Amino acid sequence: MKVQNNKVVSLAYKLEVDGRIADQAGRENPLEYIHGTHMLLPKFEQAVEGKEPGDSVNFTLSPEEGYGVHNPQRVIDLPKEAFMIDGVMHEELMEIGRVLPMMGQDGSVIQATVKAVGDKHVSMDFNHPMAGKTLNFTVEVVAVRDATESELSNGLHGEYLPPEEHECRHGRGHCHKHEGEGEGECCHHGEGGGRHCHDHEDGECCHNHEGGECCHNGEGGCCKD
Repeated sequence: MKVQNNKVVSLAYKLEVDGRIADQAGRENPLEYIHGTHMLLPKFEQAVEGKEPGDSVNFTLSPEEGYGVHNPQRVIDLPKEAFMIDGVMHEELMEIGRVLPMMGQDGSVIQATVKAVGDKHVSMDFNHPMAGKTLNFTVEVVAVRDATESELSNGLHGEYLPPEEHECRHGRGHCHKHEGEGEGECCHHGEGGGRHCHDHEDGECCHNHEGGECCHNGEGGCCKD
């Protein structure tokens, strides 16, 4: 079966950036996505389209084909209170160079990098960490199958469901955990404020800077404003 629209595709891949491995997935735990649904970079999907299980392909994406050029207007100062949970300032989250998943105003998760820490503010870079980078991919097609009607309607992992239902069904799946970030996950409504979320081992805590509201779900499920 060939890689084409509405097929669930499993890929093993290696991404090299600036001469080092930046990301990879092996055959035992491959990347899975529904082809043609804009889940991956368009040029990435074009490179694997028409391939079959067992096929391999190497390709390079320019910054414009990948995550774009670096935009200085996407570097934003956030108040340090954004990193306060239950009255405790989480200094470990403010490590320069640390990448945190944060929630944009549209509910999407955006990776942001800590650029500088001042007395009252933390400078966060909302450009993708790979913005301005040339991406070198080595990809192997592991498997291809038809997507089910449910997957086409709800997404492979429920990502097309309403946010609350998605979060309740998938718990921590809404905010991607990066290597080295321990047990917690941090989400922040960027572009000037909003909700800050930190997922502790026993649940999720959301802090609304405008209203001061904090809720905690001890079962690791959804957390509502």
